[in-house]
Amino acid sequence: MCISSLKGVVTIKCSALNNSVSVSNQKKYFILSFYALSLILFGFLFDSINNIFHGLYKIIIEPDVLITDYIGIGGIGATFTNSGLLMLIAVFILYKLKIHINGVSIASLFTIAGFAMFGKNILNVWIVVFGVYLYVKYQKDKFSKYIYTALFGTCLAPMVSQIMFNINLELFIRIPLALVAGISIGFLLHPLSVYLLRVHQGYNLYNIGFVGGIIGTIYVSVFKSFGYFSDSRLIWTTENNVLLATFLSILFVSMIISGYIIDEESFRKLKDIFTYPGRAITDFVVLEGFAPTIVNMGINGIIGVMYVLIVGGDFNGPTIGGIFTLVGFGAFGKHAQNIWPILLGVFIGSVTKLWNINDPAIVLAALFGTTLAPIAGEFGWKYGIVAGFIHSSVVLNVGALHGGMNLYNNGFAGGIVAAILLPVIDIFRKDEKNEV
Repeated sequence: MCISSLKGVVTIKCSALNNSVSVSNQKKYFILSFYALSLILFGFLFDSINNIFHGLYKIIIEPDVLITDYIGIGGIGATFTNSGLLMLIAVFILYKLKIHINGVSIASLFTIAGFAMFGKNILNVWIVVFGVYLYVKYQKDKFSKYIYTALFGTCLAPMVSQIMFNINLELFIRIPLALVAGISIGFLLHPLSVYLLRVHQGYNLYNIGFVGGIIGTIYVSVFKSFGYFSDSRLIWTTENNVLLATFLSILFVSMIISGYIIDEESFRKLKDIFTYPGRAITDFVVLEGFAPTIVNMGINGIIGVMYVLIVGGDFNGPTIGGIFTLVGFGAFGKHAQNIWPILLGVFIGSVTKLWNINDPAIVLAALFGTTLAPIAGEFGWKYGIVAGFIHSSVVLNVGALHGGMNLYNNGFAGGIVAAILLPVIDIFRKDEKNEV
């Protein structure tokens, strides 16, 4: 047994690591590259090269504010190619930086792939990344220490696209303005992420989403005061459910099978993964090994697919983004035991409130709302349901603050919910202990 902590804020339980089947870093890179390439291959199977390139161009120049389904903009081929390319480039960056693949590596890669379905593209993300790089140079430090801030921080990439292509200014003004905005955002991300982690104490897994919501609110407020930036929009495709659900199911089953092939004890070791509350930082690859982690990721993916099917939702860019994020964080805090109360809480909220369970924003609130899974893992399923219930209301209203520019809107809402709910939970837990 061992204890791991982050600056006194987060403490987690470790199990004996010697029981894990060793998987080389090269093999991990190969498996992750395979999944990135499978997305590209899927895109090319269902569209022509000409349509894909034309679709990629449309994806680049269109506004990316929430909710913009890239399938509705550029088609399935371009969307999956964009997703696979961004994931593959991110894998290459980690490889060149000699990063040892762990849970946060996997979470960042699948989050990139997921949001490349509805907001991140092969142009707009790199300006924010460059901003983080300049911050690192200013600090005279190594970029490898900040690479996850850079990858997750691309949640504000729509800001770059909006300024560069979609405001009423001359091109020679728009381009440098977009560069300044994107670079300054990247420069601010790390110091703010460290500071704001204290607000929710690691119970909101999308900490950068919380940071992005605050930065986005400030930037959008400034631009709106000058008469720029349009309201959020909704592009939401509905006609590809069978095709996309089938592809996703095959993808996630392959993860489960791969984990079992690597280590036949993977299913038994899942019980150990289920014992972790999931509070940041909980790295399943480090704690329990790569093989049971990838099995857990596949199970999370199947749960995500089943949830969308059960509520009658649509499979498209945004919902795949939600499912991929659920899968990625299956390596970094989420598992079946701590996500189901959040899903149930959002479901109950939808039954009792004004909206329908299969409304676009509510489907996404359930999938991405699992950012609050550590609350269920730490305090029990009842508090998880409460967190999901409250989150389903908060997430529908905070997007107006950042004008849909922060793709991790659920991370923003999750940070607010956790910050308010934690002291309330503490009050009731003290009362429960006193009664005992």
